Amino acid sequence: MFKLSKKKKENKEKQQIAQVPNINKNDIQEQNRIYREGLVRVLDFIAPSALAISSSNIQIGEVYCRTLFITAYPKILPIGWMGGIISLDLPMDISIFVHPIETVKIMKSLRKKTTQIQSELDIESKKGLTRNPMLEMAYRNVEELRDKLQEGVEKFFKMGVYVNVFGKSSEKLDKNASYLITTLESQSIYAKKSIFRMKEGFDSCLPLCTDKLMTGIDFNTAPLSTSFPFISADVTSNEGILYGVNKHNNSLILFDRFTMENANMVVFAKSGAGKSYAIKLELLRSLMLGTSVIVIDPEDEYRYLAEAVDGSFIKISLNSPHHVNPFQLAIEKGVDISELLRSNIANLLGLFKLMLGSITPEESAVLERAIREVYASRDISEKTSPERLAGITMPILSDLYEVLRNMQGSEDLAIRLEKYTKGVFSGFLNHPSNISLNNQLVVFNIRDLEEELRPIAMYLILHHIWNEIRVDIKKRIIVVDEAWVMMEHEAAAKFLYSIAKRVRKYYGGLTTITQDISDFMSSKYGKPIVSNSSMQLLMKQSQSSIDVVANTFYLTDREKYLLMNSGVGEGIFFAGSKRAAIQVVASYNEDKLVTTDPAQRLEMKKEEVSDEIELL
Repeated sequence: MFKLSKKKKENKEKQQIAQVPNINKNDIQEQNRIYREGLVRVLDFIAPSALAISSSNIQIGEVYCRTLFITAYPKILPIGWMGGIISLDLPMDISIFVHPIETVKIMKSLRKKTTQIQSELDIESKKGLTRNPMLEMAYRNVEELRDKLQEGVEKFFKMGVYVNVFGKSSEKLDKNASYLITTLESQSIYAKKSIFRMKEGFDSCLPLCTDKLMTGIDFNTAPLSTSFPFISADVTSNEGILYGVNKHNNSLILFDRFTMENANMVVFAKSGAGKSYAIKLELLRSLMLGTSVIVIDPEDEYRYLAEAVDGSFIKISLNSPHHVNPFQLAIEKGVDISELLRSNIANLLGLFKLMLGSITPEESAVLERAIREVYASRDISEKTSPERLAGITMPILSDLYEVLRNMQGSEDLAIRLEKYTKGVFSGFLNHPSNISLNNQLVVFNIRDLEEELRPIAMYLILHHIWNEIRVDIKKRIIVVDEAWVMMEHEAAAKFLYSIAKRVRKYYGGLTTITQDISDFMSSKYGKPIVSNSSMQLLMKQSQSSIDVVANTFYLTDREKYLLMNSGVGEGIFFAGSKRAAIQVVASYNEDKLVTTDPAQRLEMKKEEVSDEIELL
């Protein structure tokens, strides 16, 4: 019964097939081909418009490509040698292929090599020749390698390094390839073009993991490990503020300077390189996180920023209503009056060295005695209580002048001090302090001061700031622009260095900016200030100063080249032991606030005037 039903079913299927018209398979294939040609595929988007393969290069659309492969290495390879190649500013792709080799085959080859070397040594010994250090060293090296291979400590590999170099024209391609070959040869590494095998070389550098050139060189584990580019240029702590874009890998450089050993920073760049722009951008972003900022501005570059964020802009000049009294004492609860008084007297002596020029040890002793008498005249001594000190009016410079006039042996000091009390400079120092640092951003502008008064003003302002930050401890950044002005004078440089050493104890960070690095580093306090700064920002440098920068920061030749050819806002950012090339970037609104370009400033003023006219 089952067999009969099955047979009927098969006959029925044959009848149905016979009724279907014959289908031509070729017609179906042709129809499918036409259909596929009409579709837009992903390959159509990513494929080049044309591909031309020649003996020495490949043309991919409008771009030219040439494949190089490394053929020889020096006897000793430094760790991370590949990093210098990867960091080159060249359009290129690099592939490294590592093929393992069976240890048994290598052991046979090394045994044969050992026999050959031993035979040569025996022949030379029988001839009575003196020892051959080269052969002896080769013998020891081969034997040592055999032992390590036998123990499994070392393995053997065949490594191939291929580089696809690109250029927008054949001339540009030749230039890029020559530069890469020259750079490699400077390290005793030699490369060749893959003549007549450009297609295989190009395919080998694609991310397909296929080695079509197969031109590797034998390496054991130790030298092979030096080739791996473990040179992460990632400089970020993923917290803090944005300093710029990492030019090595286009990642963001985010950092909180207060998480370092100290929050100090130095900025070196030539005029017009964008150093003030970068620092104003840092300050603007720090203000948004609640950090207080105090700036000493010699060139009126921070006025617009202070006005925009409702900060305090304090103009210090001979006719300014703002004054800083050098004799002012910072009063705080629980303070040791004797220590406070001694510290202030020491700072005053440093200030008078700037004001009066060279001072002999005898004159310094006279000045110290006179300062103590001036404080004593206001009933201020080491025994005065803090509560009583708060209600006492502080002495001013003219009080010291009167004391010196009446002291024996201080007539010359009084005469030299007279121009600051009765002469043309009397409006500068001879007044009680009337400046407050309570605002989140405080800018001290000294542009209108005479050149000889600028270092004095910077010292005096820093002295006043230092007294205040010791009383009111909070996260604070102190910026000293054009710091080379202070470094020209030993007393001012010493005071700046003392702040750099001690400011971290009061939750502060000192930012030192200068364009004359030669003058800065010629001071004996220049390098210590750099050493006490966990962060450094180097921007475009001149040919005359690059050697000083390179010796100070131990720059490589590539980093020197980068600094001399950097554009505006570009440089090298150091954070502790990390470093990376940086591009300072700002948003549209930030750029309007921090720009120092005169043409852009004038254009912005015109826009403001036109907006006011439209409102009227």
